[in-house]
Amino acid sequence: MSRLLDDRKTLVAVLLAPVILFFVVFNTIPTLWLLGLSFYNFSLTGGMPPDFVGFRNFIQIFNSKNAIWYDLSRTFTFVLFGVGIQTVLGAALGFLFWGSKDMPGRRLALTLLFAPMVLTPVATGTFFRFIYDPTFGVLNAMANGLFDTGPIDFLGNPSIAFWAVLAVDCWMWTPFMTLMTLAALGSVPKAELEAAEIDRVPFHRRLSLVIWHHGKFILMLGILLRTIDSFKTLDLIIPMTKGGPGQQTRLVAIELNKQAFESFNMGWSSAYSVLLLLISIAMTSVFIFVLNLRRRREG
Repeated sequence: MSRLLDDRKTLVAVLLAPVILFFVVFNTIPTLWLLGLSFYNFSLTGGMPPDFVGFRNFIQIFNSKNAIWYDLSRTFTFVLFGVGIQTVLGAALGFLFWGSKDMPGRRLALTLLFAPMVLTPVATGTFFRFIYDPTFGVLNAMANGLFDTGPIDFLGNPSIAFWAVLAVDCWMWTPFMTLMTLAALGSVPKAELEAAEIDRVPFHRRLSLVIWHHGKFILMLGILLRTIDSFKTLDLIIPMTKGGPGQQTRLVAIELNKQAFESFNMGWSSAYSVLLLLISIAMTSVFIFVLNLRRRREG
């Protein structure tokens, strides 16, 4: 055994084998099973064997007036505003803490700032559902005391509910973008920053030529991870609104959860999952293309 492990190729194969096995068993096989099931009409409560229907599930999804188009529009709105606000606020906080290394209490402030990120979304949603409560919620008490607004049903008002949920998502995940911004700023060589300061290069030029040049990969990776995670938001919305009022907070993950785990319509939900997977792959490809665009131009 020791002689075999002395060979570099054998050692690499031994180390990679458990990872590859785990990936195949828990990723590849379920994905292929999902893809195959999307071509069948199959319900766990129907008592009938799976019936091959070809692309009928996909056609029904595209022809449905409410199944995917409304959910996708709300989901993309949620992702666009959520990731955009989190990126701007996270970058601002990242620059603030990056430029104040000698600030008293900096470590404690960072610890408190990152606390929302480690909370479970279900606990966060339940916590804010009580904060938003129109009868005994803290936010209503503060608003009524300061502005005499009266009770506001943040999660029951169709014009407010979506933005109330979005605010909670931003509160929870802005620290993640702050962390990614600090990591991106930490990858910038100090020598280049000092040279730019000596040459009196304006800050906006330093930001584009030095900071963005070295930190763009980490920052874009953070935006990509947040986009994918925000696209499948489910556990934050269920304890807060369950997709209501009406359909104001019904994202694609809510509809998928309803069809798969409430109606047990496995064929339709599998087809829906395949479409969402393709959309996620497309978004990832766009991010990678934008990230490598400058490199292609220079090449």
